[in-house]
Amino acid sequence: MKNIARKATALSLGLGLVLGMTACNRGDVAAEGSKATLAVSTLNNPFFVDLRDGAEEEAQKLGLELSVVDAQNDSATQANQLATAATDGSAGVIINAVDSDAAAAGLAPVLAADLPIVAVDRTVGEAEVASFIASDNVAGGEQAAKALAEELGGKGKIIVLEGVPGASSTNERGEGFDKGLAQFPEIEVVSSQPADYDRAKALDVATNLLQGNPDVVGVLAMNDEMALGAIQALGAKAGTDVTVVGFDGTEDGFAAVEAGTLLATIAQNPTELGRQSVQVISKVLAGETVEAEIAVAVDTVTEENIADFAK
Repeated sequence: MKNIARKATALSLGLGLVLGMTACNRGDVAAEGSKATLAVSTLNNPFFVDLRDGAEEEAQKLGLELSVVDAQNDSATQANQLATAATDGSAGVIINAVDSDAAAAGLAPVLAADLPIVAVDRTVGEAEVASFIASDNVAGGEQAAKALAEELGGKGKIIVLEGVPGASSTNERGEGFDKGLAQFPEIEVVSSQPADYDRAKALDVATNLLQGNPDVVGVLAMNDEMALGAIQALGAKAGTDVTVVGFDGTEDGFAAVEAGTLLATIAQNPTELGRQSVQVISKVLAGETVEAEIAVAVDTVTEENIADFAK
């Protein structure tokens, strides 16, 4: 009986060793079977839907359980969701902040629970993060402004549709717009107002601004959704009497470029942003060192190169 027991113990230990080695060979051991929370600013925007889809696809590949929560562009809601993530068994948090400054306070429970944080697309104030993954919004904003100004021959009155006030992407794209337009002193921004990255709000804002400024010849929007709202407001004037430029590179944005109502969109790759954010949190959970900042390239997409981007 003792020999049988010894053999059984040896078999058990050997099997455990083999299984352990197999798990190690899979890579991202800490991610396998772990849970992370992806806190998204809003899913009422195709860009962030694509970001979520990319994240979920990568999480499935890595065996990471991903819980996605939608703040619906409300900082208080996101703070509550982050507090829940700190206590629901999540091993790490990926955050796309509603408001960059407000997010720092909202992340306090996550930091107190000693959970790693990865920020994607937008910064999170002074909160400590393992990595920040984003497109170069300043460079993209400058590219957008140049594309519009050059199409207008370097002169004319334009309006700007801003994103969510306080979001780092709003601030950075605005900085880029300013840099780009500074090279064209005869371009006059007659009004710059927030439309919160929302198509319906942009329709209302653009309608009012265009009525008050009938001689506007260009619209510079901080995302495609707002550009599409402006196109609705313009009707037949879009792409003919008034030139519109967007930002994000969404499928609807690409379709508008193909239709000729949108001159250009600055294409980010939200799916890739989502994928990389999950890859990074998985590496962090596995104890690997990651880069503090990861930049995803942006491209100016026009009628000339739309075939390289549109599906």
